[in-house]
Amino acid sequence: MTLENPPKSKKAPATKTALVCKLLVRPRGATVPELMDATGWQNHSVRAFFTGLRKKGHMLAREERTSGELAYRMVQDATTEQAAA
Repeated sequence: MTLENPPKSKKAPATKTALVCKLLVRPRGATVPELMDATGWQNHSVRAFFTGLRKKGHMLAREERTSGELAYRMVQDATTEQAAA
């Protein structure tokens, strides 16, 4: 018995870079511990990745969640984000 059209499954991003970027573009962003859990990286590796993103021209916003945690989020334009705050 075979399935003619197997159900499409949602695949995880192919690379850790893609995974981190996917988490950072979410409206609520991601905390360093969330990124560490998702990638298996250590704290300094996550922060080094942030530096690499900034060097490539991406903008990161740092926001405090209601729980007190700091979340990071990739933004399109810094002036738009500051006006919304």
